[in-house]
Order: sequence, then C-alpha cells, then structure tokens
Amino acid sequence: MDDLKSKLEKHNATAAVIGLGYVGLPLAMEIAAAGFKVIGIDLDASKIAALKEGKSYILDVPEKVVAEAVRSGQFTPTTDFSALSRADTVSICVPTPLSKSRDPDISFILSATEEIRKYLHGGQLIVLESTTYPGTTDELIVPELEGSGLRVGDDFFVAFSPERIDPGNASFTTRNTPKIVGGITAQCTEIARLFYSQFIERVIPVSGTKCAEMVKLLENTFR
Repeated sequence: MDDLKSKLEKHNATAAVIGLGYVGLPLAMEIAAAGFKVIGIDLDASKIAALKEGKSYILDVPEKVVAEAVRSGQFTPTTDFSALSRADTVSICVPTPLSKSRDPDISFILSATEEIRKYLHGGQLIVLESTTYPGTTDELIVPELEGSGLRVGDDFFVAFSPERIDPGNASFTTRNTPKIVGGITAQCTEIARLFYSQFIERVIPVSGTKCAEMVKLLENTFR
C-alpha cells in the first residue's frame, strides 16, 4: 500500500483505462494531463487506430489533446489486455446497457474483470466506474479477482467511483465534477481517494461500494 501511495503522490504510477468511450477517454486524458502514464484499452480496433493517429471521436475531447498525449508517450492506446500487467491502477469504464427485460447488462463488466484477473498483481488498484446496481462490486468483481489467490484490502484494492460525465456540458468536466469514491475496505477507499485527487478537484469518500453505487442510481433518477 505504501509503495502505491508513493507512486500516486509522485505521479509515477501507470494508470489503465478500460473502455475508451465518452467516459473513459476524457478520464484517460485528465490522468495523462496530470503527468501519469496511461494505457487505454478498447476492443474496438477502429477507435484504437484513430487514437494512435491523434484523432478524437468524442466531442468533449479536442484532437490536439489526444495528439499531444500520444506524441509525448503519456497515452498508449491498445486492444491488448496484457498491458494491464504494467498498470498500477485500472479504471473500468465499459457500457452497461439495459437488456430487453430492462435489467442492466453487466456482461461487459464481467468480461473486463476476467481480463484483469489474468494480469492482477500485488499493490494494484481496481476501480469500477460503470453504472450498475448496488452490490455489483463486492458480489461479482471481488470474488472473481480473489480467484487469483490475492486478497482484497491486503494484496490489492477495489473501489467503486461512478462516472458523472455530462456530455456536451462546457461548465462541468471530468476535472471539476465532484467524484464519489467507496472502497471494499477503508484502505481501498483511501487509495482510490488519493488516486482521483491527483487530477480531480474534489473527491468525496463514502462508506463503501454499495453506497457509491446507490449514489449513481439516485443521480440518474434525479436527472
């Protein structure tokens, strides 16, 4: 834990973002702008090809920002999940569309978690940002990751921090929209808070993952 804290505070950590859509790409750019090395992972080869050429397909992310992040080596887009072996933090920003029965389709979350497990290592922080129901993080993600033999809170850290992007909003961006974080353990919450506070203006820790997951559902209901 102390090693990861030091890396985060010194901005020496390597961050990975899985899912480079309207949530993941702006997040990756903010992390890179703060001086961290960022690995961006997406299964859509056309998106990766565009990013490697310095092109943006997201309205809120200027092409010059992407081009500079790629040129400087701060941002590396790829379809290869093995790059996770180099990551100190992993943010899951995959979609959770509704199924025909109006239930959340969490298949993308589960697929991402299976890939993370393959390359999970000690001292790693895993954060789910995708909108989902309370209980997803501790009931589905943690058991899958602990199947690696590592233990959450001791060997690695898990938290939920809901994405709060409002596409097209020029006043509230990733950087100045308050960020909610809730971890599986108090240490998980603290590590996640420390990570996000390096590039987001206000980070609000809550009691746990279920609380953070409920915050997002209430926000969506309000909107």
